[in-house]
Amino acid sequence: MKLENIVPWGRSKKEYMEMFDLTQEEIKSKKILGCGDGPSSFNTEVDYDDGCVVSVDPLYAYSKKEIMQRIDEVADGIIAQVKANKDKFVWKNIPDVESLEHMRIEAMMEFLMDYEEGKEEGRYLAEALPKLSFDDKSFDLALCSHLLFLYSDHLDEAFHLEAVDEMLRVAKEVRIFPLVTLKNERSPHVETVMAHLKEQGYDVEIVKTEYEFQKGGDEMLKISRA
Repeated sequence: MKLENIVPWGRSKKEYMEMFDLTQEEIKSKKILGCGDGPSSFNTEVDYDDGCVVSVDPLYAYSKKEIMQRIDEVADGIIAQVKANKDKFVWKNIPDVESLEHMRIEAMMEFLMDYEEGKEEGRYLAEALPKLSFDDKSFDLALCSHLLFLYSDHLDEAFHLEAVDEMLRVAKEVRIFPLVTLKNERSPHVETVMAHLKEQGYDVEIVKTEYEFQKGGDEMLKISRA
């Protein structure tokens, strides 16, 4: 994965809590794996709260300076696209485009301030699904935000099945958000993944969340061991 192909876009701890229906108690007590966290401030903010999050993303192969430069290159273009397509989003959790820009930039700046220290501490690792280096059951909870299902046109069914199996290998519970594609349609892989997991004896449910920015993107998949 080359840096010029990565579009860094960070989300906050508050958004993670809303997307994944997380409680403060879970954040304090569980060892969490974030898959595809990118330049979000979730890891940073949880670390401030003395929680434990390890984030994996190909982005972390690059230096702070390189990531900052890439953010500068893409940020204005992303906001321009959002402005041009305002009707495709739900302005509830985020009231307007200006608030979105402020939230994203603030989250990414928090991440960048923490990035080098976090890498030294092993909180940011340059890895990616569907293969992770962790031992079995290393985490209590694995989260995957805006990767699986969202990019169904780019990541096929086999990738989804392998990625979910891998997260369940390393974590006791998995939560994936959202379940819609970039076209705001339910991913065709959702039913296949659910059937695959139920056959293996997992408890699988679709949970309605308090977070919605993409139209129809207010559900997560919650998977746990029966």
